[in-house]
Amino acid sequence: MTFKRYNKFMQSLMILGRQPQLGLAELESLYGGDKLQPVGSEAVIVDVDPCLLAFDRLGGSVKFCKLLTTLDTTEWQKIEQFLISVGPGHSQTMPEGKMRLGLSLYGFKENLKRIEATGLNLKKAIRKTGRSVRLVPNKALDLNAAQIIHNQLTGPTGWELVFIRDGNKTIVGQTVKVQDIESYTRRDRERPKRDSKVGMLPPKLAQILINLSVGQLSEEKLSNICDIPAGQEIPRPVLGQIILDPFCGTGVVLQEALLMGYEAYGTDLEPRMAEYSEYNLEWLSHQHKLSTGYKVAAGDATNYTWENPIDFVAAETYLGRPFTSTPSGEILTQTISDCNLIIKKFLRNLDSQLQAGTRLCLAVPAWQTSKNKFRHLPLIDQIEELGYNRVRFEHIRDDELLYYREDQIVARQLLVITRK
Repeated sequence: MTFKRYNKFMQSLMILGRQPQLGLAELESLYGGDKLQPVGSEAVIVDVDPCLLAFDRLGGSVKFCKLLTTLDTTEWQKIEQFLISVGPGHSQTMPEGKMRLGLSLYGFKENLKRIEATGLNLKKAIRKTGRSVRLVPNKALDLNAAQIIHNQLTGPTGWELVFIRDGNKTIVGQTVKVQDIESYTRRDRERPKRDSKVGMLPPKLAQILINLSVGQLSEEKLSNICDIPAGQEIPRPVLGQIILDPFCGTGVVLQEALLMGYEAYGTDLEPRMAEYSEYNLEWLSHQHKLSTGYKVAAGDATNYTWENPIDFVAAETYLGRPFTSTPSGEILTQTISDCNLIIKKFLRNLDSQLQAGTRLCLAVPAWQTSKNKFRHLPLIDQIEELGYNRVRFEHIRDDELLYYREDQIVARQLLVITRK
């Protein structure tokens, strides 16, 4: 069996989230499709200096790994043999202390007992070198972020190996970072003003919306936002650009924009929501000692006049009636018509207020009528008539830009467009 080593200084491996297509689109938006090589269905190799990968800003990537090698096999027995042959030697290069070991598989169909056996065999081989090792047991084929954080697998003596099946080859990497789930939870649940009746936009999705609206960043900006040491809250970068959310609700998109270093500008039809946003952003600014500014006002997105300049637009628009079960054809048709009318009026109102080329990412509703079958807004096929061009992705189809769970009727379709 042969293997290939990667240039450790230029390529990284990202493990994508629950809906990999969104994470892939996010990375393509920021870094360009030519820098990406999808592997399997849940990962992508990114050909960018790892120092320029702003992992904490990525809502759609759950693990940041360094590439170790590619094996020309997917037979687990051969992979195990390879591990046992190289693992003990690698363990001797790590700092002193008890080694913590974990294995994660993507695209394989091995059972958990087989993975546990591999881990125990590798542990036994390493212990023969005199090193103490603790194996983190798998509850599923891949270890989740909570397991990795709890067991300190990204620490100096931690070692989580990931294996991605890619055709007839296996990509091997080592996890360097995982999503900071505690930070996401705090930003979501500890905000002083929340309203479950208007729906809850996850901070991860808000990050994706912003990154899709911003598009490809220059190396100068990437260097700016990546200068913050890991785990350090301040100082935050100041990028000097304004993100507009015309349907701001309680301010989730605005908060993530501020944390990314953008100025935030939000409006909402309901004065109460605008007040909630302002209260939440004041709390956030105090918590994180932010130096970027924000502005919030009450206003109807179908006729409001926003102050210039507006650099990017990222928003979850009007999603219509919530459904817990599939509605009748008549009710669904009326709901689609109502949403289509409001969002079309908004786009027409916004069109005259944007400069040509301004990029937007809007989460608009789509309705799941049967498993993985959706009805979409009619305006999507009329987007050019409304004064916008659809942004096309190299690695993702338009119909894959959907955020939803299997049991949800109302999905969020991510519409990435530019003003003509």
